[in-house]
Amino acid sequence: MARGRHGGGPPRRSATVKVRSGRGRSTSSVRWLNRQLNDPYVQEAQRLGYRSRAAFKLIEIDDRFKLLRSGCKVVDLGAAPGGWTQVAVARVGRNRVVALDLLEMLAIEGATILQADFLDEDASERLRTALGGSADVVLSDLSPKTIGHSGTDHLRIVAMAEAVLDFVETILADGGDLVLKVFQGGAERDLLARLRRGFKEIKHVKPSASRKESPELYVVATGFKGGARG
Repeated sequence: MARGRHGGGPPRRSATVKVRSGRGRSTSSVRWLNRQLNDPYVQEAQRLGYRSRAAFKLIEIDDRFKLLRSGCKVVDLGAAPGGWTQVAVARVGRNRVVALDLLEMLAIEGATILQADFLDEDASERLRTALGGSADVVLSDLSPKTIGHSGTDHLRIVAMAEAVLDFVETILADGGDLVLKVFQGGAERDLLARLRRGFKEIKHVKPSASRKESPELYVVATGFKGGARG
């Protein structure tokens, strides 16, 4: 059973495992397997029953900002495979978390799971119905598909963040909080200006569980100034 109050610090690394090429494995797949097998966060996620190493990113963020308070209502966008949802349920309580993803997701005890696109016209209303009102916290670990072309990928990243923010404004209660994945160089001036207008405080954080080579960052926006009611 996943433990939601695990500390955010790096877990202890076990002995190195080396996967060799051959047996039809490509060089890239060998690199991926070696990274996964020797990643202490992957190992710790398996030990504690989390569905992904990403759980430790949210644990570290929440340990610092105290967003997931007992009894608050949480929406987890792009939730599959469910690591963040597990942490949220452990911290806020049962039947207070709604997870949404395009992908099918195995059930998590204490959470409601919706298979849908957050861009669907009825997505906001479905989430509000499942929550019984507005969300106190919206979590978004969503990121667009990238193609390796920096200019195009940058535009996709900003467009995704803008779309998430559009959605958040329909579901987040006044005073609510947002955790939004962006990327270094991906949070343009207009997006940050909009966040500053909409929230009382904005912070950037790169959790220790984020791989060093990854450009990902998270915006933690607290104190939503106005939006959904219910």
